Amino acid sequence: MTRFLSPSDVSHIVAIQGLPQVLRQMARYIEEDFLRWQDFDKSARTAAHSARGVIELMPIADANLYSFKYVNGHPANTADGLPTVMAFGTLAEVSTGMPLLLSELTLTTALRTAATSVVAARRLARQDASTMALIGNGAQAEFQALAFHYLLGIRTLRVYDVDPGATRKLTRNLQGIADLEIVPCASTVEAVRGADIVTTVTADKAYATIITPDMLAPGMHLNAVGGDCPGKTELHPDVLRRGSVFVEYEPQSRIEGDCQQMPAGFAVTELWQVLEGRVPGRTDASQITVFDSVGFALEDYSALRYLRDSAAQLDLGQTLDLVPRQADPKDLFGLLRGAGAAPAGAAAAIEPEAATA
Repeated sequence: MTRFLSPSDVSHIVAIQGLPQVLRQMARYIEEDFLRWQDFDKSARTAAHSARGVIELMPIADANLYSFKYVNGHPANTADGLPTVMAFGTLAEVSTGMPLLLSELTLTTALRTAATSVVAARRLARQDASTMALIGNGAQAEFQALAFHYLLGIRTLRVYDVDPGATRKLTRNLQGIADLEIVPCASTVEAVRGADIVTTVTADKAYATIITPDMLAPGMHLNAVGGDCPGKTELHPDVLRRGSVFVEYEPQSRIEGDCQQMPAGFAVTELWQVLEGRVPGRTDASQITVFDSVGFALEDYSALRYLRDSAAQLDLGQTLDLVPRQADPKDLFGLLRGAGAAPAGAAAAIEPEAATA
């Protein structure tokens, strides 16, 4: 049997455990799996691009579990009443191929992306960081804001979006969060002024320049989340040249991240190396660091593991007959007879009559 989790089920997990705990646990699962980097069979995601957006498949596996995520990115979808990002995924048993979990990942992707941002920022941002600029106030903005508030101690949030309605939505949703000050700003330049951390989570599928070198300040950490497919960027190339750049999976980031603007030899460091202690993250208080985050399949694997464990503990979701249950697995055709389907001969007998109708 396969357990199925709907968006309502995931919302119930958050309601029962509390958002701070969910983000904390998801960050722990993500870090645990990054520390097992060599255990995984990894590849860059496959993508089908169109003029309006992209549809992607993100697979990964270790010796025990296989996962994949289906996810799209269509920035114009909101005009049609659809989310920009929609996703679902599966966690399966490697030894048999049996799908153990089928889950929504639209809500979960926002949670795991925010948790991954914090996992990186713990090593790359200054320990005394208290102010974050949040550029792009759409669907993922609240998750980033609260992950940095609850897990990293951010107390002031300077926010800006080209759509004032998105900023009003963000401000409304974050009202009443203790010890978190929201400062709406009139421009990106105003928002980043005085920020210790700058998070960009914009949606346009375009070569955009959201952050320019003149906005940088010594000690700043940039959490660049929105540039996540070919032809989509947020940072001026000179921003990357000014900082130490960290990525999730280099072969994918070279194609999809802000690094796509840079020559093949441009130096980047994969996050797992920092988490393992193989290379340093932040080395001094004045260093500018950049997490060029595109989202990687390992993060979804971690999120699906977390959902599987939480759903089992809380007895949430429903079981599905996603694959046949048979006394004789070799008799697949028997499923048709058991369901009362017409025999092959009967179907052939009615074809002439159907053709003359």
